Amino acid sequence: MKSKLVVFFLTLAILLGGILIGSQLSVYNYKHGASLSGSPSEVAQEKMQRLLYFIEQDYVDAVNTDSIVTVTINEILAKLDPHSLYIPKAAQAAVAEQMQGDFVGIGVNFYRYKDSVAVIRTVKGGPSEKAGLLAGDRILLAEGDTLYGNGMPNETLVSKLKGPMNTKVNLTVFRKQDQSFRDFTLTRDRIPIVSVDGHTMLNDSLGYIKINRFAATTYEEFEQALEALKAQGAQQLVLDLRDNLGGYMGMATQISDAFLPKDTPIVYTKNKEGVTAITMATAGGSFENKAVYVLVNERSASASEIIAGALQDNDVGTIVGRRTFGKGLVQREMPLGDGSMVRLTIARYYTPTGRSIQKPYGDETYESAQDRYRSGELQYKDSIPIVDSLAYQTPGGKTVYGGGGIIPDVFVPIEEDGALVVQELERLGVFSFYSFEQLDAHREDYKDLSQAEFVSQYQITEALFEDFERYLSGSGVVFDFETHKEAIKQELKAALAYQLFGDHAVLAIRAQTDPMIKKVLEISVAPPQLPNQTNNIHLLQ
Repeated sequence: MKSKLVVFFLTLAILLGGILIGSQLSVYNYKHGASLSGSPSEVAQEKMQRLLYFIEQDYVDAVNTDSIVTVTINEILAKLDPHSLYIPKAAQAAVAEQMQGDFVGIGVNFYRYKDSVAVIRTVKGGPSEKAGLLAGDRILLAEGDTLYGNGMPNETLVSKLKGPMNTKVNLTVFRKQDQSFRDFTLTRDRIPIVSVDGHTMLNDSLGYIKINRFAATTYEEFEQALEALKAQGAQQLVLDLRDNLGGYMGMATQISDAFLPKDTPIVYTKNKEGVTAITMATAGGSFENKAVYVLVNERSASASEIIAGALQDNDVGTIVGRRTFGKGLVQREMPLGDGSMVRLTIARYYTPTGRSIQKPYGDETYESAQDRYRSGELQYKDSIPIVDSLAYQTPGGKTVYGGGGIIPDVFVPIEEDGALVVQELERLGVFSFYSFEQLDAHREDYKDLSQAEFVSQYQITEALFEDFERYLSGSGVVFDFETHKEAIKQELKAALAYQLFGDHAVLAIRAQTDPMIKKVLEISVAPPQLPNQTNNIHLLQ
C-alpha cells in the first residue's frame, strides 16, 4: 500500500511539474521570440496568446484584456457571415430566457411610471394575479427594499422581483383606486414568455394565428391555438409570420409538418463537408388538406422562411405579402467557458425544391429593408429582383426563385408613409404609454365592457383623439393627425385593448384594417382547391 502511495504522489508531482515547466517554457518562448510552428490555425492561436501576454505584462497602461478579447471575437465573426455572433456572459441569461420560453418571477407587466413601478397587467394564472394584484397598482417595496424613486437601474429592479423557483417575496403596494397601502406575499413561479401572440377568428371559417419568434415552446403554443380555432369552426388558417426573425429550426419544421402529408420534404441542410440531412413530414398533421395563408414581409427571416419555403415548394397554401429577409444559414450556440457563447453558422439550408434563399453577403453589401424601399420593391411587385438562373419548379409546375428570400404568391405593397409613421410610434411605445395614463385616470369607465363588446362596439371618441394629438404635439411630434385619424384611432384602441384584455383583443382589432388580412379575405371567399400532393423526394440541385 505504501509503495502505491509513493507511485501516486510521484506521478502527480511529475504531472504538476510538467504543467509548470510547460507554462514557464511558453513564457520563455514569448519573451525570446521563439519561432512559431504547427498548422495555420495553431500558429494563429499562438500569435493571439503571445499578443495578449505582451499587452498584459508590458503595455504602458492597465488594460482590461477581456474587453480586448471581446472586440477581437466580434471582429473575427464579422468576417465570417452576418449571422454568426458573440453573446456576452451578461446577456446570455436573457437570451436563454427568450429562447426557452419562460423565466421565474412574479408575473407582472409594468412601467417605470414617473418615480414608481406601476402594474400594467398581471399574467393570467401567475403569482401576482393569484395574490390579488391589479392593473394600476404601484409596487413600492420588495422584501423591504425601496423600488420607487429614479435611482434604481432596471436590471436591479427586475432582480428584486425575480428569484429562484418557489421562493417567496413580500411586496408593499399602493392601490390608487382606493388610496390604500397593502401587503402581499407571492411565491415565485415559472412565467411563460409567449411566442404565439394570440389567435382569433376572422370570419366563420377563417382562423388567424400570429407567431413572433420560434422558441422552445412555440409548437406547443401553436397547436393549442390551432385546436382552439378548430373548435370555433376554422377550416382555413392565416399564419402570420411578419416581423418574425426566426429562432429554433425544429419548431419551424414541426409547424410545417402540421400542413404537409407524410413523407413530404420540409427542409434540407448541408454542412462544410457536404453532408446533407433532410427533414420529412410525418403522418397525421393537425391541419392537412386545408387552406393556409402565410403572411410574410421583409422582416420575416430564418425559421419563418423555412415554413414559407416548405409550403410554397410543396404547392400547399398561399404565401401573401412581400419578399422575405433572405437568411438561409443555420446557427448553433457554443459555450466559450466563461458563461459567454458564440452563435456560429454551421450549415446552409435549402427548401424542398433545392433552392437557397440566402441573400448575398461578404464582399457585397448586405441588402437592408431600406435598400428595398429605395428600389421600389416594397411598393411595386415588378421591382422584386429575379434571377432566371435560380428558377426552380414545384411538383405542381409553379416557378419559384432562389437567391434572396421567399417571393410571395400574392404581393401586398407596404402601407403608405403616414401609416408607417403610426406603426413606428406604436413600436416606440407611445400609444401604450398614453393608454396607461388614460386607464390610470379613468379605469372605472371601462369596467363594464367585455372583450367582445370592446372589440366590436367601442369607438375612440373625438375628445380622446384630440387629447392624444395634444399629448404628442407637446412632446414635439410633428404629424398630419387629421389625414391619418383612423390609423391613430385604431392603434389607440388596440393599446387600450392590450392593457384591458390582452393580445387576442389586439389581434382582432388590428385585423379589421390590416391590408394583408383584407387581401386574404378577398381571395379566400371560396376555399381554394389544393393541388394533388406528391410524396416524391426532391434532391438538392
